[in-house]
Amino acid sequence: MPFLYEKIDGLRDAGYMKAMPSCIESNLNPNFELRPYQISAFENYVTYYNSKLRSYPSQTLFHMATGSGKTLIMAGLILFLYQQGYRNFLFFVNLSNIVRKTKDNFLNKASNKYLFAEEIIMNGENIPVHEVSNFQYADKNAINICFTTTQSLHTDMWITKENSLSLDDFEDRRVVLISDEAHHLNADTLQGNTSKMNTEEEDAYHSWESTVSNIFKANRDNILLEFTATCDTKNPVLAASYSDKIIFDYPLSKFRADKYSKEILTLRSDIPLSDRELQAVLLSQYRLKVFQDNRILMKPVVLFKAAKIAESRIQLQDFSSMIKNLSASDIERVFSTADSRVMRTVQAYFESKNISYDALARELKEDFGEAHVLSVNDDREADAQQLLLNSLEDYGNPYRAIFEVKKLDEGWDVLNLFDIVRLYETRDSRSGKPGKTTISEAQLIGRGARYCPFSLSPGQTKYQRKYDDDMDNPLRICEELYYHCQNSSRYLDELKTALREAGIDLDKTVTRTYTLKEDFKQDAFYQQGIAFMNERAVKSRKDVTGLLPSVREKIYSFSASTGRTGEDTVFEESNAANDSAVKTHLYSCTISDIAKINYAIVYKGLCKFHVFKFHSLKEYFPNLKSVREFVFGENYLGNIKIEIISREEVPAISTMYDACFSVLTKIAENISSIEET
Repeated sequence: MPFLYEKIDGLRDAGYMKAMPSCIESNLNPNFELRPYQISAFENYVTYYNSKLRSYPSQTLFHMATGSGKTLIMAGLILFLYQQGYRNFLFFVNLSNIVRKTKDNFLNKASNKYLFAEEIIMNGENIPVHEVSNFQYADKNAINICFTTTQSLHTDMWITKENSLSLDDFEDRRVVLISDEAHHLNADTLQGNTSKMNTEEEDAYHSWESTVSNIFKANRDNILLEFTATCDTKNPVLAASYSDKIIFDYPLSKFRADKYSKEILTLRSDIPLSDRELQAVLLSQYRLKVFQDNRILMKPVVLFKAAKIAESRIQLQDFSSMIKNLSASDIERVFSTADSRVMRTVQAYFESKNISYDALARELKEDFGEAHVLSVNDDREADAQQLLLNSLEDYGNPYRAIFEVKKLDEGWDVLNLFDIVRLYETRDSRSGKPGKTTISEAQLIGRGARYCPFSLSPGQTKYQRKYDDDMDNPLRICEELYYHCQNSSRYLDELKTALREAGIDLDKTVTRTYTLKEDFKQDAFYQQGIAFMNERAVKSRKDVTGLLPSVREKIYSFSASTGRTGEDTVFEESNAANDSAVKTHLYSCTISDIAKINYAIVYKGLCKFHVFKFHSLKEYFPNLKSVREFVFGENYLGNIKIEIISREEVPAISTMYDACFSVLTKIAENISSIEET
């Protein structure tokens, strides 16, 4: 069964998509430039909202990678739904620190992550945004947002408290429910165990999911918007439940392929833990210098991840002591023992700038001293420091190093994290499969992979990687996230598996090391000659503008069922013709002729083949603008000739469809057989 977003893709292919309303872009913070996939997300929802696909009440899920701007999509949808007459919005999530962060994004105009425009103007009216504790006395001319955790929402529904939400808030008014980190909402769906309860247990049982479901169903016009970066569509129970709800699919694999993330590298080493920490600090300081050399105001941050809170506190003390007593000899030792390509580059940089190890030690004592290190190891610390964690990109924010265990695995928005240091060497995997710890590390790496935007000139792209093919560009280091860990091949294989499942494939980054014999280095050929290395490169299809002439210039024949019969005597040899006489007609036309008669004839045939979906066609024909161009274009299907033999002078619609389907089958096979060259 196709997912909802695939059905909407069909509408897009057929040219029936709704454009993103102007009320969205004009009322979002202009500092956030909308990306193509975000515009597509808005178009998908607006099209769904105005189509027969919409259910009542309506529930949709946006499956979008960490860092792809889910909260911006929320803000845009609030604006769109306000214009449709909705006034009350309920935001809920499982973690209180995400609630505080989202409040800041929606309400604090002084925040650099504030999502709305300075003034929200619709139909000439200034629209305020209010935080409310319930909807009993909500302003009918404002955007009213109630922020809560899933747990608090559940409690409020079953325990009446003054000025809190209750079921009464949802009986006579329509509400938009916004669920962040929505994968936590579906525990009961995945477990599927509520059917085992008896009547008494069912009456007493009120899960988060059932609480949200009760609120959602309280009004036919209610809307539930769910957002998550981790929707396991391969789970058959979840896939069956959400096939008609996943309205937009943009996982980490697509996000990374479109260059909106940092590139991810591991830096494995056998050096002591303290030296691994210093190695990350040196790399971070080098990156700071590269930013400064290019007049980019950016402060790189290092995250130190521990296994347990008690260990993290000890390691924080040890780190602070190491930095406080740092000497030139410590830096020299790390450069001499941590022999990797990137560390050799770092060392060469400081030498080229005539920065002595003594001067570098003084810099690091200042930049990574206790006043610049933040601990978020437990709920109290994480809650108290949430706004500081959410503003690490601000140059006035003093922190360069963060120590944590698992408080930042979800809901942490950070762009200038470039180094993650694993402070333990234990493994929890079995049979080569990643354990929970490794999976959480992969999720954290996914958060750190958010691209840190910068550009050197007005015409240069700001939010995407720019130096993938420029290996020697110093700014390449500013588009990379390094994960510092032990030199264990077994652990690295497990981490790669976890990353691959999250949509990140480190195996696509290839590093080759060539070891030369000393006597060859003295040879004249090595010292004066030039060596060439051949490598197979995929030929670009950017110049392909249509089907091959052998495909589009061929005349395709199709014979419909005519009713002609014949009789033959099996054991007698005879040349006599015993076929019945049936008058047939030859009808010549092109695919574009059929489409002009009824576009649905051709489109129905296209829908039978995955290769004719627009995103697939774009891989083979990069210059193609739409499916309609593919149908009518002279270089594509438009002039392909079909000769239809039937009993009718003008074939029936069903006969034309059968002829189209027959020809499209052959063309689909031809396109699918195209190989990379």
